[in-house]
Amino acid sequence: MAFKLSQRSFQRLVGVHPQLVETVKKAIEYTDVDFGVIFGVRDLATQERLYKSGKSQTMKSKHLIQDDGYAHAVDLMAYDNGEPSWDIVDYDNIADAMRKAAQEVGIELIWGAAWHKMLTVSPDTAENLMNEYIDLRRSEGRRPFIDGPHFQLAT
Repeated sequence: MAFKLSQRSFQRLVGVHPQLVETVKKAIEYTDVDFGVIFGVRDLATQERLYKSGKSQTMKSKHLIQDDGYAHAVDLMAYDNGEPSWDIVDYDNIADAMRKAAQEVGIELIWGAAWHKMLTVSPDTAENLMNEYIDLRRSEGRRPFIDGPHFQLAT
């Protein structure tokens, strides 16, 4: 089934790095899971609120405008029959589509459910990368921070 980004998703891509925008546009054509853009650019006040609530791990978010004048991150929401989905399997599938699209565009991409490796370089599936990240964090005695909707440029 072919999916399309909504006008609201396109609006949320304004200010995002053009190559990441191109990646999202291609990924919607490859995915078997519908998705939309829920975050592109964030202002500092929003980032601070998310950080203080534990929903973000940094105040140096790639959602903030970077030195080149663009945000370097997007958050994507999976949809199942038009309803928001938080099922990690949906995000694994979106991540695989984002990997394919990013490779075509020629960018290096990090996925928020596998922070330890670039999604675009690893030959493994997104699911396997996420499980590897979880195992790594647990072996370090640390809690994994799984942010399945998040994708950022590896810059």
